[in-house]
Amino acid sequence: MSNPAPSESSVPPKPAQPEKLNLSTKMAYGAGDMGAGITATLLAFSFLIFLTNVAGLSPGLASTVLLIGKIWDAINDPIVGLLSDRTRFRWGRRHTWMILSGIPFGVFFFLQWVVPPINQSALFWYYVIVSILFNMAFTGVNLPYTALTPELTQDYNERTSLNSFRFAFSIGGSILSLALGQFIFKAIPNDQTQYLVLGLICTILSVLPAYWCVWGTTDPTAAGERRSQQTVEESNETEIPFLEQLKIAFRNRPFLYVIGIYLFSWLAFQLTAAIIPYYLVNWMGQESYFTAALVVQCVALVMLFVWNLVSQRVGKRAVYFMGMSAWIVAQGGLFFLPRDQVGLMYLLFVMAGFGIAIAYLIPWSMLPDVIELDELNTGQRREGIFYSFMVLLQKMGLALGLFLVGQALDFSGFLSSEPGQPIPEQPASALLAIRLVVGPLPTVFLLCGLILAYFYPITREIHAEILLQLQERKSGIDDTDTSTNEGLELE
Repeated sequence: MSNPAPSESSVPPKPAQPEKLNLSTKMAYGAGDMGAGITATLLAFSFLIFLTNVAGLSPGLASTVLLIGKIWDAINDPIVGLLSDRTRFRWGRRHTWMILSGIPFGVFFFLQWVVPPINQSALFWYYVIVSILFNMAFTGVNLPYTALTPELTQDYNERTSLNSFRFAFSIGGSILSLALGQFIFKAIPNDQTQYLVLGLICTILSVLPAYWCVWGTTDPTAAGERRSQQTVEESNETEIPFLEQLKIAFRNRPFLYVIGIYLFSWLAFQLTAAIIPYYLVNWMGQESYFTAALVVQCVALVMLFVWNLVSQRVGKRAVYFMGMSAWIVAQGGLFFLPRDQVGLMYLLFVMAGFGIAIAYLIPWSMLPDVIELDELNTGQRREGIFYSFMVLLQKMGLALGLFLVGQALDFSGFLSSEPGQPIPEQPASALLAIRLVVGPLPTVFLLCGLILAYFYPITREIHAEILLQLQERKSGIDDTDTSTNEGLELE
């Protein structure tokens, strides 16, 4: 008598082979970050110096504008993240927010480059209010957009590829905005008109790609869309309170590593971006800062694809170490650079571009892996919560960092420019403050990021194990109670 054939339910399933995304989907998804790249680049490189040298605010007031805007930006991130997770509308929970926030995003970005004919106190409050409204609209577009990543694919390498397209458009938009700035600043003599024209053109170029992303990607929560095994599945379990969700998120140790890596990497980049215009104009004696910024962003764009290929062979953590090492050398070199070594300065900017590409690519490629670990341990997916709190902590740190930069300039005796007047010669104390912010301070943050990356626990092999356990659970093999946090625990 022959033995009975094993039933299908007794055979452990093989890991699912996630569907590969086509080129048009990757292009459309990547385009969604073009507006963020354009606006973030102009604000990072130009807004502080615009407020001090064009609008005429003191560095202290200008940095306070940035502080208030960024703090509010950080506060509204988790709110939008939670609401986008719970949005139920025919366009889908992510696309709905992008569609409704796209136009306000453009309008308030443009208004930041307007200089109303009012006194300095009223001008300060004008920029505070417009900055708050812009950051609200920016979050409404960008946070749901970033939360689309794990909903489009579960494949480890495909996510890195998807983020390569995302940041190719982001850095491409950044390069385009800087190139436009270089051209407009040469063609138009009046400084207020320069920023106004640049702001208007970049507004149009920022809004349109967001709608391309909506049109060219599929929101799996939209009406009539059938979710495949590779797309996110809404949990059938009862929704748990918001504070309890936060406790679960912050008990996820790899998540803490990722937000730390992202915080330190981007704090270093944003501090450098904010101070570089002052460094180039006041220390190196350059007429414009757009050329140097273009060099950094062009190198970062090329290296995105190089690092993507390398990461598929050696892993995300090893690639992070490679890029950050070059960046640290560059930051230290800028502090010691003599004022007449312009050629060496550009070589250091090339090296910085190697690391900045890593800051774009790797943390955002790590985060979806963390989300799947949380799903394994809790039985629920909360992309919006993880994405929003990653950005929340980054923005809180950034807000404090930029505030301290402005206060340091103010304390060091930095001289603001009068509108229409030549740039004044800065005192030695202000020049030293500029060099400290461009060199040693970012280096400390980069070293902290390296330490966290060394201990980051999710490797390619562990991620494959996470996906396998999730597949077994969905197939009914794993009958454990997911609400008790059983699963793969990474200490």
